[in-house]
Order: sequence, then structure tokens, then C-alpha cells
Amino acid sequence: MKNEIKEGDDKTTPAPTGRLPNLPMSTILAMTFGAIGVNMAFTLQGSQMSRITLTIGVDPGDLGFFFLLPPLLGMIVQPLIGKYSDRTWTRFGRRLPYLLVGAPLTVIVMVMLPFTGSLGFGFGSAAAFAYAAIAIALMDLFSNVCLAPFRMIAGDMVNNEQKNLVWSWQQIFCYAGGILAALLPFLLTHLGVANTAEKGFVPDTVIWAYLIGALVLLLTNCVTVFKVKEYDPATFARYHQIEEHHHKENSSLWALIKKAPRSFWELAVVQLFSWIGIMYTWTYATGAMATNIWHTSDPTSAGFQEAGNWYGVMTAFYSVAALLWGFVYAKTRADKRKFWYAFGLFADAISIIIVATTDSQWVALFAFALYGIGNFTINTLPFTILTSSLHGKNEGAYLGLFNIVVCVPQILGSLLSFWLFPLLGNSQSMMMVIGFGAMLVSAVTVAIIHEGR
Repeated sequence: MKNEIKEGDDKTTPAPTGRLPNLPMSTILAMTFGAIGVNMAFTLQGSQMSRITLTIGVDPGDLGFFFLLPPLLGMIVQPLIGKYSDRTWTRFGRRLPYLLVGAPLTVIVMVMLPFTGSLGFGFGSAAAFAYAAIAIALMDLFSNVCLAPFRMIAGDMVNNEQKNLVWSWQQIFCYAGGILAALLPFLLTHLGVANTAEKGFVPDTVIWAYLIGALVLLLTNCVTVFKVKEYDPATFARYHQIEEHHHKENSSLWALIKKAPRSFWELAVVQLFSWIGIMYTWTYATGAMATNIWHTSDPTSAGFQEAGNWYGVMTAFYSVAALLWGFVYAKTRADKRKFWYAFGLFADAISIIIVATTDSQWVALFAFALYGIGNFTINTLPFTILTSSLHGKNEGAYLGLFNIVVCVPQILGSLLSFWLFPLLGNSQSMMMVIGFGAMLVSAVTVAIIHEGR
């Protein structure tokens, strides 16, 4: 039975007109549980994409091409999902129908991607690169289709007092999925699954990790779909103090951008620098560690594949740190959000510079505890601050438009990499140093943010 929120429910604090009620914990857990599977998809992409592309013969200097397509699609699709879900109200809900479509499509692409090297294209072939690029782009596209409803339901149904709690639980479940996804190749290796393969083939450990991730995504998203009931139009309008038929208004995305709250643009500045830092870590950490710790740059070598496995372990480790940090942050005061935002970005910057320069896999591992705090911050605080600055109208559209300020830095970072990488002597470690600098700048720019309507 779905967790329908009704006034008079002894687990729900009744709300006066114009105020969202306090949600029972069962509803909070149900509306965030599906994030486990969604983040398995994102974690596998972040921790294994460079490994897959380098294994099939992609030159490190060309990695930017593969990180360029996903954000290009994301900045188009997310605003459209937001805009049209704002106007959608069906017997299945407002945001959940998009999850019903997005989850099965993500599963299909997750099954496609790891077989990039198994279709006979050949090592270094244009066909293999094209297949990988399309599969990566589609996986990111449909993973974002799955992620968007979770963010938008939180904006629709959660009051300001519970925002820290709900966004924290969403990230706690995200990191639980991230831990499992990141550890899968490492664990499968120790269970006897082959971690190396013929030249140009993706190892079985990676293939099975994606297949398991696809199954978990499907099952966990079913929990959210079948256990959560969104507010009907009349209840939603009463709680948000807006017209009941506001969803029938058809404002253009451009008109909404022009009326965006001040915090939207201020957060965009912070996001610009922080996401360049994240992207350069995703792209170059495996190669940097392979060079600095395992002393190899050959993607077909056992040392390089060990570096790929270890980066998966590090991803799991930072996910544990982030999960634990989520429990701490859930108890923080709403008026301290800017302080914790800057703190998390500084922690992220320190972790990046350590991983870029250390010759010890254990130092890199423990440095990623700081990366976990930073990653939790970047995936939670901007959305908490933004949704507290909105009024219920066009909330999905604004969250979708806000995804553009996540995508643009990745596009810009990818384009810059084609110039920076050769300029820095083809050093993957130096590219991470650039990411460190960008993350420091983002921490400083938190000072410009004004939260609230």
C-alpha cells in the first residue's frame, strides 16, 4: 500500500494552508530508497567509464569526447522533464510516471555498455568508439531521467524544516548504492571472476558489475514507484498557497530563466568551478594513480587494471564517508547551510590534490574520505538551497534548468582538456591539479550566495 499523506494521520503533522506537513519517516524512506539503484548507475559510469574506453583503445587525450556527450544531452533533457512534469498529473502521479519510463530504459543501456569490446569491432576501431560513445551518452541520459523525479518529489512534498533530513537520506541511499557499485569489480575479482581480458575486451568483472547494477536499479525504483503517492493538484496548491490549476500555465523555459531567483545564478557560479573539479577527478584519477603508484600507463597491463579496481575501492570508501557524513548533516541547522557548503568544497579540493600527487595507494584511499564529504555536499547543498528559494510553481522546471549549471562545467571542462592536456605534457596528474584549483575557487565563491525567496 502506498504511503499516502493525509491530514489526521497520526504519523503526519497536520499542516495549515500554505505550509507543507511533516512527513512520516516511512514516506521519507520510500521516496528516497530508489536512489540506491540510480546511483549505482552513476557510480559505475564515474568509476569505470575511463577504464572501459581506455581498454578498447581510446587515447587518454581523447577522453574528453566521451565526457562531452552526456552533459550535452543532460542539459537538454532535464529542463524538459522538469517543464512537462510540472504540467503532468495522472493517476500514477506527477513525477513518478517519468521514473516508470526512465528505469527500464536505463537498465537496457546498462546491459549494452560493458559489452563494448565484445562485439568484434577490434581494438582502437572507430566503430568501437562510436558504440561506446552512444552507450555512455544514453546511459547518462536515462540515468538523469531516473534521478530527476527524486529531486522534484522532494521539492514538491518536503517542508523547509525537513529538507536537510530528506536530502540527506536521499544521498545516504545514493552512497549505499555507490558503495556496492564501486566495490563490485574488486569483490568479483576475489570471487574468481576474470579481471583481465584479451586486448580490446572489457573484463568480466566490469561486465558483471553493470549487470548486477541494472537489476538493483530496477528493483529499488519499484519500491519508490509503488510505495509513494504524490499530492493531488488541490492538496498541492493548498500547501504551497498557489492556484490549483497553476500546472495548466505554459511558461517558456526562457521566461522562467529570466524570473529565476537570485540564488539560482549565485549557485551557478559555485557549480561551474566545483563540477570541473569533479569531472577531472573522474576522468584522470585512474590514469594518474596507474602512473604514480603502479608505474604504468599501458591500459592493457595488469597494473593499469589494478589501478582501475583500486579506484573502485576508493569510490566505495568515499561513499561510506559520504553516507556517514549524511547522518551528521541531517541534524544540522537550516541557517548553517552556507558554512557546510564551503567546508565540503574545501575538503573535496584537499582530497583531489592528494590523489593527484601521492605514490601510495593507501594515502589515496584515506584522502578520498574528504572527497566523500565534498561529494555529498555538491550533490545535496545546492538543491537544498535552491528549493528553499522557490515557491512551488514551476519547481520541476527550475530543477531541470539547474541541471544546466551541472552540465555546462562538464562541457567546458571537456573542451578545455583538449588544449590543457597536451599543454601539461599529457600528464593526467596535472589535469587533476587543475581540478584542485577549480574546487578551491568554488569554495570561496559560496560567500556570494543568498538563500531564500
